[in-house]
Formats: sequence, structure tokens, C-alpha cells
Amino acid sequence: MQISYDYYRVFYHVAKFRSFTRAAEVLLNSQPNVTRAVKNLESALGCTLFVRSNRGVQLTDEGERLYAHIRLAFEHIQRGEEELALSKSLGSGIVSIGASETALHCLLLPVLKQYKAAHPGVSIKVTNHSSPQAIAALKNGIVDIAVVTTPLDPSDVLKIVPVKTFREAAVCGSSFSHLADREVTFAELAGYPIVCLGAETKTHEFYAKLFAGYGLTLRTDIEAATADQILPMVKNDLGIGFVPEEFIRSEKDQQSFFVLHLAGEIPPRMICMVKRTDTSLSPAAKELERMLLLAKNTDDTAL
Repeated sequence: MQISYDYYRVFYHVAKFRSFTRAAEVLLNSQPNVTRAVKNLESALGCTLFVRSNRGVQLTDEGERLYAHIRLAFEHIQRGEEELALSKSLGSGIVSIGASETALHCLLLPVLKQYKAAHPGVSIKVTNHSSPQAIAALKNGIVDIAVVTTPLDPSDVLKIVPVKTFREAAVCGSSFSHLADREVTFAELAGYPIVCLGAETKTHEFYAKLFAGYGLTLRTDIEAATADQILPMVKNDLGIGFVPEEFIRSEKDQQSFFVLHLAGEIPPRMICMVKRTDTSLSPAAKELERMLLLAKNTDDTAL
């Protein structure tokens, strides 16, 4: 049976909107033409697909069965058209990202690997920032998207989307290895040298509030510029530091540092994607946003 594709296209829109008038508007056609196409389809199939009632246009049982198949077919066609259009727009271009060190290693790098494999013509520029610096670069239009860690300050001009949960652990070098044999309180930690990011960072703010919750003051003896500097400093016995668990798992030589068992829990933090609400993303940046959100959907620990 050969039936015009246009008939099915008209049927799909009438069934979707339950309205001949609305279907005609979407199809940029007249209502008589839409009605005629449906009647021709019904004649070719030998059954009634729609009935009119006081509640509007309703599908018959035959119409419901047909729509279940046609809807899937048309949605697949639409997705195919969208993918082709997107691939054409992503043959070139540039996307600029501001990322904190933790966000880069714990989320962004594998996403960028997939992105580059799918869109080799797009240039990627990643700027290594602290979270406040990345947010400032985003607000100033220097980067398209920021990928940073909590805590974050809310803003009317920014959309903050949590993507992945991560946890951190307290670690020490061999000089403090005696602490690894038992449970350690935060009050005890406060008496040892601490390696942490600078006071202007959100990580420092996070731990300052954590210590304050125990009535303690966070005193940083060694300031690291980026999160990936903390573990090497700890391994060289400069103090006790807090590092993402992913950093520990990826470290091959784990005999050079020790993970402490704390009496209190370090609350989980989030890696977030941040974009401006007052500007539109380029096709290249929008595709990166889509892939980051996909990483959120496939991460079992994401909120």
C-alpha cells in the first residue's frame, strides 16, 4: 500500500494537537486542505481515524493504534533532522570554558574527550580558575560556560545546574601517619598544619564553615593555588589536606600518604555547570551544555 507521506504528516499533527485548526497553523496550510488530507488517508486505509465531539477532535481506536506508530516515526525523523543541522553548525567554532581544578579532573575532562571526538572541528579553550574567578570570567563574557564546585552564590544573571556529587577526604604524609591508626576529631586537626586553597576561594570558605561548626577556626599553614597541588604538598609532609576522593583513587603511589578516619563527616559537594541567563549560547557551547547535562543524567550520585 502506497500512501502519500504528506497524508501521514497531516495526520500526525492533527492527532498531536487534537485540532484541525492548530494542525493547519503549524503546517502553514489551510484547514480545508488538512481536512481533505485526513479524509484521503481514511479512504486509503478504509477506516475512520477521527471523530468530532463537544470535547473537540478525538482519535478512534484505529486512529490511536496508527498514531502510536506514526508518532515514533516522526519523532525519529525530527531527531535525525536536528542532528544533521547540529552537525553542520558544529563543523567549526570555538567554545571557552572556565573550570576549577576539581571540576576539570572529576567531570570535565571525560566530557571534553567525548565532545572532541564527536566535533573535531570545534576549538576548545579551557581556562583554569578558582570557582570565584571562573564565575567572574563568565559574568564578564570571557568564557561561555563555567564548570565549578560548590559553595556558589546565587545570582539573577546566572543559571546554576548541579551535575555531579563528589566527596573529599583528609590525607596526611608519613610524618603524621600516627593519626591514620585511629579516629581523628576536627579539634585535633586544628592543632596540626593545614594545607588548603587560598582564603579567596570557595573551598576555603567551605572548610572554614565546617570548622566553625565545631567551634574551631581554620588556620591555613600552606596555601595551594589549585586543588591538584594539595596532595603533593601533603606527601611531602607540609601538612594535612583535604582532597577529592577521585584524586586519591587515581593516585598510583598511595603508600606515600594516608587517608584519615574523621570523627565527623565532610559534607558532599557538587560540581556545577553555570551559564548566563541574559545571553544565548553558541551552537558549540550549547552542545557542550547538552553533553554536561547528559553526564548528570548518567551519574548515579548526582542530585
